[in-house]
Order: sequence, then structure tokens, then C-alpha cells
Amino acid sequence: MSTDRYVSPLSERYASKEMQFIFSPDMKFRTWRRLWIALAETEKELGLPITDAQIEEMKAHQDDINYDEAKAREKIVRHDVMSHVYAYGLQCPNAKPIIHLGATSCYVGDNTDIIIMVKALQLVRTKLVNVIAQLARFADEYKDLPTLAFTHFQPAQPSTVGKRATLWMQEFMMDLEDLDYVLSTIRLLGCKGTTGTQASFLELFDGDYDKIAKLDPMIAEKMGISGCYPVSGQTYSRKVDTRVLNVLAGIAASAHKMAGDIRLLQHLKEVEEPFEKTQIGSSAMAYKRNPMRSERIDSLARYVMVDALNPAITSAVQWFERTLDDSANKRLSVAEGFLATDGILDLCLNVTDGLKVYPKVIEKRLRSELPFMATENIMMDAVKAGGDRQELHERIRELSMEAGRHVKEEGKDNDLLALIAADPSFNLSLEELEKSMDPARYTGCAGWQVTRFLEEHVQPILDANKEILGVKAEINV
Repeated sequence: MSTDRYVSPLSERYASKEMQFIFSPDMKFRTWRRLWIALAETEKELGLPITDAQIEEMKAHQDDINYDEAKAREKIVRHDVMSHVYAYGLQCPNAKPIIHLGATSCYVGDNTDIIIMVKALQLVRTKLVNVIAQLARFADEYKDLPTLAFTHFQPAQPSTVGKRATLWMQEFMMDLEDLDYVLSTIRLLGCKGTTGTQASFLELFDGDYDKIAKLDPMIAEKMGISGCYPVSGQTYSRKVDTRVLNVLAGIAASAHKMAGDIRLLQHLKEVEEPFEKTQIGSSAMAYKRNPMRSERIDSLARYVMVDALNPAITSAVQWFERTLDDSANKRLSVAEGFLATDGILDLCLNVTDGLKVYPKVIEKRLRSELPFMATENIMMDAVKAGGDRQELHERIRELSMEAGRHVKEEGKDNDLLALIAADPSFNLSLEELEKSMDPARYTGCAGWQVTRFLEEHVQPILDANKEILGVKAEINV
């Protein structure tokens, strides 16, 4: 670790080694060489005088990149692509004349950016599916555990712990749908030339439009991408980066919502994120068990959501066939958006894998509010016993207000049931009233909804992706 210069915390603290490699210089420049090989092979197959020996020479040095020569050359020519063409040519003297033949810098630069984003989206997808799988197990385990539900963070009708988890899961599944759509429609730039007209290749192939039509699809197939964008300027449309970062922002928003709920539940002592035996919650307050992982999720998520504005603005200001004001912004916003999202998903995997539930605390809070929620059932029972519905409704309203004052102004426990039992209008004993306080009576269809959701919507996704399940996250700090 360097201590005398700035190092991104995304690399040091948050992103996985796998995601960091995808955005590493080594990945970038190896992909450049794969693209030069694919171009040479395609040009040979379409009739240009390129030999098998030249291509084999290029393949022999595909991964042993002579970085020192490239760096030295870039200091002279101030052009990264031409520096690497030069360095590759030093290693491949026979192939030197045909490396980068007919191409522009964007041939390697933009096509590599697309390939890297595809690989990064695939890693994000794997982790996202595993977050959904872990939430599915959690929801199934607690599908019937009654809990106090909230609207406006005020007590509302009961739900179940598992049902609440399905709300988090459903949003992640929406993100998976968006991610799969973007992945299925992403394409390479191909070989489009300086303004997208392929003029250099029309010259190389002596005006043969049939060969031009084959060029892009052949290169895309060699690179494992399903085709190229049909038209472009010098670059692929920066709208592509916008679509990709919007997917990441959606994942970040879903994670933020889940982590925010967990933070509130941890305050209520109902649910707690993993807390290790030697972990310190506060430098001053030794008893503290702060939801630091969930807080970190929310912190990184805000960064990703705001970061999505960068490619949107960049795509809006690309004048005509291209400008270069995308370059510096793109290097930062795309890479760091992925690194941060990777860190978020690792934290989500860690938190959902070890969520601790405290049923007794949950039941205590629910029972403290349940008499208010049970008043409609109590009123119906009293009507069956011969009472007047309108009169009983008014008495329940008055007694509820009185019990509320006892709780809020006097700090007493909720005594609504005792007040109702003491009122002759209801003709119900305290014992009879307490029998109606089974929390499971008030959760509606929650448990059934969880089962249906998991069976009909979640399990098909998990079955279709079973080969990527079982991922565990390693948290650096």
C-alpha cells in the first residue's frame, strides 16, 4: 500500500479483486491486442495480403505486453494507441506493417470499453442473483413471523418479516430485468473509421461493399459479442454508457432501500446485521453495535446514483461525429461506478447472509400496538354479543384515545384491553379479549404471498441461474 500518494478507496477498501482486474490496464491492453488479432484475421479472410505467420507472431505476444517500450514511446508521441502499436511492432517485426491496418484509435479503445463493460455487467449480474437467492432463503424462513409493519414509519397493520424481505427482493429482480435487457442489446463499435463512414476500409477492399458488410460481424463473432452497432460516428454512442450506468444506479437504489430498512430495524433491535466478536462499534461507547455495513451500502449507493448523471451529460454534449470531452469523464465515471456497485453487492451478500432476527423483541413491539389494530375485530365480537355497532365504534374511539394518552403522556403500557373489559358496553372479559390477541390473525395473506412470490417468480430465476449460485463475499473492512 502506497502511503505517499492518493489511492482510491474503491480499490483499497470496497471493490473485489475480480472487478478491479476487469478495469485494470492489463485487461485493457490485452484486449487491444486481441482486437488487433481479430482485425488482422478478418482482413486476411476477406482477401488482404496478410499471412498466417504474421498472425501467429501477433498471437505469440498477445499477453506479454512490453509496457516499458509503450510508456517510453508515449512520452515522445503523446498518443497511447500509437505507442502500443509501436511496442507491439517491436515484438512482432514481421506483423508490424499490418497491425492496426485501416483502423482508428477508437477501434481498440471503444471496442475494449464495450467488452470491459460486458464483463463487468456479468460479474454484477452474478452477485445480484446471489443477493436475490439469499433474500429468498431469508423470506422463506420468516414468511410466517408476524411483525409490526409501518407506513410513514408509524405503526400500521401487521405483516411478516419474510413479506418485508420480498419487497427488497422484488426491486432487485427489477434491476436484474434491466441488466439482462442492456446486456442482450449491447454491441461493439466495430470498424467504422474516423467519422463512421468506413472510408479507409472501402479503400483497402477496392470498393467492395460486400466485404465491408462482412467486416464488423466477423470481428464481433471473434470477440464473443453479438454484433456491432449499425451506424456510428467515430465512437459508439455514449448513450450506451448512460444505459449501463442507469442499471448500476437502479441496483444502488434498491440496495439503499434495503440497507436503510435494516438500519431502522437495528435501531428497533428487531433485526441486526452481522457483528463479529472482535468488532468495535464505537471508539467511545463500547456497548455500541452500529449497522456499519448497511451504512456503507447507503454511502456507496448515493455515490453510484449521482455518478449516473456523468454519462448522461456526456452523451448529450457529443458534438456531431465525436468530441474528446468524454474521455477523462468516462475513464472515471464508468470504472468507478462499477467498482462502487461491486462493493455494494459484496456488502449486500455479507449482510443478507448473516441477518440476525430477534423474534421476542418483534413480538413485544407488535403486542404493544396490537390492541389498537384489533379494535375492529373486538367491535365485531361485541356486536355478535348483542351490542350496537355505532355506539361501540364511538366507545372504542374514546377508549383508544385514552389508552394513547396513557402511553404517550404517562409512559404506561398500552391498557386498551383493560379499558374495554371494564366497559359494560362490550360485555367482554379481559381473558376473552386477550385470546383475540394472536398476532397471526392480523397478518392477512402475508405468508401466502411470500410462498407464491418465491415459487412463481423467484425460483424460476434461481433455477435458470443455478450454475452461478453459492457466491460468498469477502469484506475488506
